[in-house]
Amino acid sequence: MTRPPLVDAAAPVRIVLVGAGLMGRAWLGALDRSQDAEVVGIVDLDQDLARAAADEAGLPGLVVGTSVTSVAEATGAHAIVNVTVPAAHLPIADEALSAGLSVLSEKPLAPTVAAALLSAAAADRAGRLLMTSQNRRYYDSLTAYRAALGEIGEIALLTTEYTREAHFPGFRETMAHPLLVDMAIHAFDVARHLLGTDPVSVTCDTSNPPWSWFEGDSVANALFEFEGGARYRYTGTWTTRGLETSWNGAWRASGSHGSATWDGETALALERVDPATGESTGLESPPLRTTSPEEIDGSLADFVDALRTGRTPDTEAHRNILSLAMVEAAVRSADTGRRIEVADVLEDAYATALTTDAPQHLREALASWGSVSAGLHLHQTVDA
Repeated sequence: MTRPPLVDAAAPVRIVLVGAGLMGRAWLGALDRSQDAEVVGIVDLDQDLARAAADEAGLPGLVVGTSVTSVAEATGAHAIVNVTVPAAHLPIADEALSAGLSVLSEKPLAPTVAAALLSAAAADRAGRLLMTSQNRRYYDSLTAYRAALGEIGEIALLTTEYTREAHFPGFRETMAHPLLVDMAIHAFDVARHLLGTDPVSVTCDTSNPPWSWFEGDSVANALFEFEGGARYRYTGTWTTRGLETSWNGAWRASGSHGSATWDGETALALERVDPATGESTGLESPPLRTTSPEEIDGSLADFVDALRTGRTPDTEAHRNILSLAMVEAAVRSADTGRRIEVADVLEDAYATALTTDAPQHLREALASWGSVSAGLHLHQTVDA
């Protein structure tokens, strides 16, 4: 799906950074490194923090303020990068979109699927791009692994083993499901990216070992069914002792014509097998091309390209809501002990969003969809 370009391809995209905390400063670096984007202002309620961030980045001349609309007007901005806390993602996105700005949002798009649906409706209403930064999609090795999966036929099973000893003093240690809510969305989103189909249902159980420093469950086992019958299994822990995987986990895919593995960093392996004879072509190591920007630099490059070409990026809000729905479905399954249908999560979230105290213009925009499946364009062919 394409739309008219939203910016002139001949000039840098002028971007306001919203949020000057630790992650905001990482984004400031990415914006400063980009040849195709220009950071023109910073918005933060803490003006001293914003000015300090600009000074540390060697950009003391940036316009600083507390209002997205005011800073955007003063700088002639085309877009914002939203690096505020998740609870602020919807109101900030709504303000920016209403002002005619496109939005690149840190993950999650919103704290809940209901709020994410309202965010997507806000983008529809404004006719602007709202995209989630799923930065772990942007690895050259992942691109190579996705290509390798295309060599092994129909995928029956995709697995992720994720084991880390993660210490995050603060809110994560008091969350009910810290691993699922704060980390697993990365793997769930990559699974959607690799399989190229939509999740149908999930069965999930969680636990917390006696030595855990988390109040909530730090171990999770989830089994998803995807359209077409493929299964995706996620096994993860934030309280492992030794033999850690990479932050992306260790991946394996089993297909009708072979198998492929990825260590989440740079090691890939592929073995193709002739289904008629059972003969193997031998172990291969697919080559890596290291020419694309990675992590948040990759997200930014994808966003800028989409603004210039009118292309709909794969992590555009309507599409990326399914990754967030996988998280809510897994949490619901863990809490109830039941298999959960992703469609039920989406329907419940749609009904909730229509009856919240969100601004009326957002609820009206969401109601205009008629149904959640129509609004998200589910089961329709779109370009990747």
